[in-house]
Amino acid sequence: MVVLRRFSSLLLAAACLTFLFGLSSPYTPTPPKISPATNRPNQLYTWRKQQIRYQQAGPLTGEPVVLVHGLFVNSDHWRKTLLGLAEEGYNVYAIDLWGYGYSSKPPSDSPEARAVCGENKRFEKDSTVAVLKNVALGNPNGKGERLRDIELRHPMGSPYNFYTWSELITDFCQEIVPKRPVTLVCNSIGTISALQAVIDTPDLYTGVCVVTPNFRELHSAEIAFPMLSMPVVRKIQQTLREKGQPLFDALAKPNTVKQILKEPYKVQDAIDDTLVKVLLDPLLLKGASNIVFDTLSYSAGPLPEHQLSDFPRDKPVWITYGTADPWTPDARVDALINKPTVEKVVPLPGIGHCPHDEAPELVNPFILDFLQRVLSKQKSNVPNS
Repeated sequence: MVVLRRFSSLLLAAACLTFLFGLSSPYTPTPPKISPATNRPNQLYTWRKQQIRYQQAGPLTGEPVVLVHGLFVNSDHWRKTLLGLAEEGYNVYAIDLWGYGYSSKPPSDSPEARAVCGENKRFEKDSTVAVLKNVALGNPNGKGERLRDIELRHPMGSPYNFYTWSELITDFCQEIVPKRPVTLVCNSIGTISALQAVIDTPDLYTGVCVVTPNFRELHSAEIAFPMLSMPVVRKIQQTLREKGQPLFDALAKPNTVKQILKEPYKVQDAIDDTLVKVLLDPLLLKGASNIVFDTLSYSAGPLPEHQLSDFPRDKPVWITYGTADPWTPDARVDALINKPTVEKVVPLPGIGHCPHDEAPELVNPFILDFLQRVLSKQKSNVPNS
């Protein structure tokens, strides 16, 4: 009887811990102790009962930098930036956004996922603010503008959205990063989460350095003739969600991933076995494919041109991008220089969608120059004692 009572007590304690911390779900993976991409320890941050994987490099007393990754990748994609900035004395963090990498990825319709949704408080009281009317968006040729309505809510009601990720970034900076304000560096659609974080909590940040923005071609505001084309897009998205797992399984192979990467990567020597491994392994985890299909159905949310129009005027933004990027129109990126807080747009000839991994010898100095820019601005704003 004593043994049974002891066993029951242990079960009860385990159940309580599961309830309190919410980290024993099969959708919460265990990362390797050391990242094979950076040789840095994988660390865990408990955020709203969810696990967030992150890596840190450089002295904790250094000026803080947080790296925000792009679509379907994770913090290992910053392998050359994390270490490069740390060598210059910065305190650098790279996080796995919720749902990606080794962060928790519960089903989007589960209570635990719904509980962290960043759209909840933003739109629950006034649903009319979920659609922005007549927003000026750029054209691929960089000339003129189009007026479009922007739907901000995820069409499937998914908690995996830019508002959730932006809140994660801010909470991480407030709870984990020892020194503030923080500079954000982002790639691709990570740009939207980073910009939103600064818009919502400007005093926490110095500014944003963008390594290739993303204009989200599948957004309903970007699709041509949306009244006709969006029903077709929605049907394809539904089919992928319901029947796409065999296709995902067929594509999620090392050789296939290497071939897929050859489209966005123009410096193909950067596509090594380590890159393939650290990008593919997390995509094979339980729940990961659902996040992929969920994100492919995300034809809504904020867009960078609108965000930059409303960006805090005292937060500088620098942008660099590869001219050989097949997904991002050069002229449209160049036109971002007309946004009030964008101080610099620098093209990188012959580089693809991931300049930070393809050409770190060009991108790391660009980021370091930006860090000096915001640091000098920060010092100039300190009143004389």
